[in-house]
Amino acid sequence: MAERKVKKIKAEDKESAPGKVKVYDLKGGVAGEADLPAAFRTEVRPDVIHRAVVAIEANRRQPYAPKPDAGARHSVSTWGKGRGVSRVQRIKGSSTGAQSPNNVGGRRAHPPKVEKDLGKKINRKELSLAKLSALSATGQAELVKARGHQFKEELTVPVVVQDDLEGVKTTKEAVEALESIGVYDDVARAAEGKKVRAGRGKMRGRRYRVPRSLLVVLSAECDGGRSMRNLPGVEVATPPQLNAEMLAPGGAPGRLMVVSEKALGTIGGWAR
Repeated sequence: MAERKVKKIKAEDKESAPGKVKVYDLKGGVAGEADLPAAFRTEVRPDVIHRAVVAIEANRRQPYAPKPDAGARHSVSTWGKGRGVSRVQRIKGSSTGAQSPNNVGGRRAHPPKVEKDLGKKINRKELSLAKLSALSATGQAELVKARGHQFKEELTVPVVVQDDLEGVKTTKEAVEALESIGVYDDVARAAEGKKVRAGRGKMRGRRYRVPRSLLVVLSAECDGGRSMRNLPGVEVATPPQLNAEMLAPGGAPGRLMVVSEKALGTIGGWAR
């Protein structure tokens, strides 16, 4: 698969970096303009983003191991030598091999252990740089399109919406607002991409895989978040909850982000 080229924006390159974005109301009209915080002028570093996302995913893994007696719950004995057969353990009263690591249904020679540390270490400054870098990528339309997100061509990214978005109480109203703004096509894309997971995971409470869609950032837990959090592929978060994985799922920068004016002001306080 061809590697996707990522345009890098350096922090000192302020003239070419994003400066102002439009502010939209719930009807899709332009209500004004807003200045993007300095954090959006961070250089996009796909290598650092990928490293941080891998570490976040690894540190979320749950240790696992089989039961101590798995594959060893048999009454077995060995026939010994002199019979022209292998000396594996066999079920008593039968010639069926059991319990040994090389037998069907036997124990594993080296099973996974809960003592194993599955996490990955990463420097705090590197983690912070990854978050700012992934945030900066959300303000570059070419990267957002390269991720496969669908939205109206005339929209500026990130999509800044008036604070009325935080007061939307029902999912029906939220859908109408997203359609008017011009980002609901991406939610529909996620709904159409819902697939049954391959493998054992479908039996373990994660039957479906759904593509990532909008990242909705609100200033606080509110009705607006509750009305949108069940839409396919949509994630709702507050600025303190944001990390590199939310902003760049799978380590690919450029997620389509919808943010309220108040939340954008909170992000403006971030600094490296």
